Amino acid sequence: MTVLSKALLWGLSTPLLASASAIRQQRRSVQQGWSLQSSSCPSGTDSCGGGGCCPSSLYCFAALNDEVASCCASDSVCVGAIEGSVNCADSSWSLWKGFQGNGFCCEVGLVGVYDSSGSVAGTCVASESVGSSTTAVLMTTGTGSAVTSTATTTTSTTKPTTTTTTTGPTTTTTSTTTAPTTSTTTTTSSTTTSTSTASASTRGVFAHYMVGSMTAAEAVTDVNDAIAAGFDGFALNTHTISSSDTWNTNALDYLFEAAAGTDFKLFISFDMSWGLDVSSLAGFLATYVAKEAYYFVDGKAFISTYTGGTISNSEWDNDFIIPLQETYDITPYFVPNFGDYSGYPTGVFDAFPILSGVFTWESAWPYSGNTPENVSDTVDAEALAEAHAAGAVYMMPLSSFQFKYLGSGQDWYRIGEDNLPQRMGQILNLQPDFVEVLTWNDAGESHYVGDFWAEQIAGTDEGAYADGFDHKGWLQIITPFIDAYKSGATELSQITPPDSTPVGTLWYRTLLTTASCSSSISNYESALDAVNFAVILPSDGYTINVYSNSELIGSYAGVTGLNYNSVPGLQVGSGQYIQVLDSASNVVASATGTKDVAAESTSSVCNWNYEVVGLSS
Repeated sequence: MTVLSKALLWGLSTPLLASASAIRQQRRSVQQGWSLQSSSCPSGTDSCGGGGCCPSSLYCFAALNDEVASCCASDSVCVGAIEGSVNCADSSWSLWKGFQGNGFCCEVGLVGVYDSSGSVAGTCVASESVGSSTTAVLMTTGTGSAVTSTATTTTSTTKPTTTTTTTGPTTTTTSTTTAPTTSTTTTTSSTTTSTSTASASTRGVFAHYMVGSMTAAEAVTDVNDAIAAGFDGFALNTHTISSSDTWNTNALDYLFEAAAGTDFKLFISFDMSWGLDVSSLAGFLATYVAKEAYYFVDGKAFISTYTGGTISNSEWDNDFIIPLQETYDITPYFVPNFGDYSGYPTGVFDAFPILSGVFTWESAWPYSGNTPENVSDTVDAEALAEAHAAGAVYMMPLSSFQFKYLGSGQDWYRIGEDNLPQRMGQILNLQPDFVEVLTWNDAGESHYVGDFWAEQIAGTDEGAYADGFDHKGWLQIITPFIDAYKSGATELSQITPPDSTPVGTLWYRTLLTTASCSSSISNYESALDAVNFAVILPSDGYTINVYSNSELIGSYAGVTGLNYNSVPGLQVGSGQYIQVLDSASNVVASATGTKDVAAESTSSVCNWNYEVVGLSS
């Protein structure tokens, strides 16, 4: 897929107010941004509650996603814009990065700290009051004069304030090791709260499948593997509808034949980024809707897309929807990815009355940026709210990371350190109607969790960085997640392992970020040299030890459910592994990487693909 070059992380601020007097006052400027997070509010600010303070000229909006209050220029929440342009609402404050990588601000002279078992990004204390709290990372120093105490004037707010309930990780314990103190193990993911819950008749979980040349036997393998992993079906990415592309029609036939006679279903996802003719889609689709394994919801044929939001509603309706209904007697259940619609998801259902729902692609990962950053579910929460307000559904994406190295502007990385388990927590919290895992077999972007076949990537350079990098280890955490989502779980602590036996995954990159070739990769600054894990435990009392080059770099007390972490300290060499110990210190499960870590690439490929290994007993 083509990544939208949309810099939504740690970007440039957009000043909304500046004056000569502001410049004279310590170069102070006021703009929308993160709030000051302090025990009391300084002069010229209003309290937002919960320790947040915003300049009196701005509006307070309560915390989301383990964040702090946001300060907005109007009475419309601006948290999404702030996440895309991370700055302090007042330039005299310093910007810190705290819990879960979220930003918050302090007056100059105070120290940003956070509680890894809390539910906000952080707070500000005098240096002598840090105590056992974890010190946040200072991102930018404000222009203001240094203060030495948080005891400043508190003023009451007259601005509208929104209230959102957030819940932090249930428990986190880091033992004394060589790992940095900022590493945390989280067991739940606090995200934007949704009041809507998907009905039991939906909750389908699909894997995005890149249709390419293959054999009938390979189709059977893919379908059987996906069934075993708990998926309900494949979303078949189809970028050609030409009858002369027999490799495509053959592959589709093989897949539908493989799924016939099972509960595993398939639906077409038209890849509109290839310029498909809308007026030709209905005739192509009708052939496959007639097949036994096609997926229906309430008697309607489920159909999706990758992009297509720049095509008008009237064109979609007149050239696709109406022909489906009148010519082919097919009632569509149309749930496309219209993320390319201007302003998406705001107003998408007003602009496209034809929709049965929407799917989002780009929200599966943090957007392009030059610092490590957590994935946001703001777009998902907005899309879900828009959908349910319109009586429609929302399909939310889940993915591990992106890495592509094909040259000609196609060398990029989108964060994968602990993106996958973070998204799981967001999905359980938001309760979307459907989930689509990205992807089953996209070797080009490296986020495959199943097999990709040699025929599918023939004639490309994708094998240079994908061959030999098996990602099926991620299925150890995806399968229990699917079960939890389908059963209505809302927290990571409710994900349980099969047979009460720990399961999980280890992953790491085999090339350090300091390699001389790394700068050729867009967004390379956002990556961490880390050993990553996600482990699902049946109970408390376990310990998870993390090693690099056979040296212990982190030790964590596990709790019931899904535990995950990105542990800094990846070292050159072998011995990249994790161990799960029971309460008697017996190793009950472990995962060991098969690939060494190198300081420099020995080939023309700067390979940032992940070595992924599942736990074994």
